[in-house]
Amino acid sequence: MGVVTGPAGVLEEVGTRAGHVGSTGASGALTPGPILAQSGFALDPRTAETKGGDATDNVRPEPETRFWTPGFWRDLIDLVTLWKRKCLREGFITEDWDQPVADWKAFFFLCSLRRNLLRNPCAEEDMTSWQIDSNGGNQWRVESLPGDHGTDFPDSKVKKYFVTSFEMCLKSQLVDLKAEGYWDELLDTFRPEIEVKDWFAARADCGCTYHIRVHLVSDNYIVLASFEPPPVTIHQWNNAKWTEVSHTFSDYPPGVRHILFQHGGKDTQFWAGWYGPRITNSSIIISPKMTRDPAPSTAQPETMQGAGVVRLQGGAESLGNSQHDRHPGSSPREAKSTDASWAENPSDLTRPKHRF
Repeated sequence: MGVVTGPAGVLEEVGTRAGHVGSTGASGALTPGPILAQSGFALDPRTAETKGGDATDNVRPEPETRFWTPGFWRDLIDLVTLWKRKCLREGFITEDWDQPVADWKAFFFLCSLRRNLLRNPCAEEDMTSWQIDSNGGNQWRVESLPGDHGTDFPDSKVKKYFVTSFEMCLKSQLVDLKAEGYWDELLDTFRPEIEVKDWFAARADCGCTYHIRVHLVSDNYIVLASFEPPPVTIHQWNNAKWTEVSHTFSDYPPGVRHILFQHGGKDTQFWAGWYGPRITNSSIIISPKMTRDPAPSTAQPETMQGAGVVRLQGGAESLGNSQHDRHPGSSPREAKSTDASWAENPSDLTRPKHRF
């Protein structure tokens, strides 16, 4: 089993998040540091055997220190038992874990780094961290749940959402994976699963169209893999339920260094104000790749005509009926198409506009 290497700062950061796993040398390879003490292992350097117990029980630094060579440390750090025990101590696995793991060391680092890579996903910081790509109609706005003619979000911790207007509104984030702690070998050799999720809902009294696209992008901004389902259109007088869209990238080409996440939409009634899709709780999460097949995409968008039903994650349903008169407090506006911004060449990312 090879040594997982990477930039020294990256591994030091991982060590800090995981409880000071170890330290790195000038080459970027992980060196033990306090890793044995954290793992509950003690080492007898004369026999190079690990023994359970206190970290100081069997360590004899003099005169046996001549045995502590770089090659010795490399072999020690590669011990499957060591990394599996670290995963257990950090709560990444349980005692009854029965899933096969190809590389416990990579598994440990990927679990240590696992978190939502999107900033401000639930609108708690207004529009902070989002790049506004299209801001049509009355522009993007943040509102509090459940909102007028809306419903509560399934997770009570989510308090706010982004809402669009009568012309196309799109916003995005470009995630720099190196800046988030993922080094090249970890991404290219192990190619962890990348799961993206988003939640959207319509107002009960107004129809809307929702868009999402996600690109895995190389260091020079070439699109290597994409998730871009057809838009979802919900007609007026629906049940305003929240719907989850999810997709897992697996076995994608090597070279992924950025993730572009973009979503948005507009209302279908062309009313002044904020009657388009409501969006919140977006996420990008990178996880260790398991031998099991990844969950299929739950996004099967379609246009809901008449009494049509769309079912996505969680069994959410959006029912559409024939068109009704507009809401008494609204004002119709003539739509000016902004779909061109959505139809741009998805690979044309040579001049990224995203600022964080």
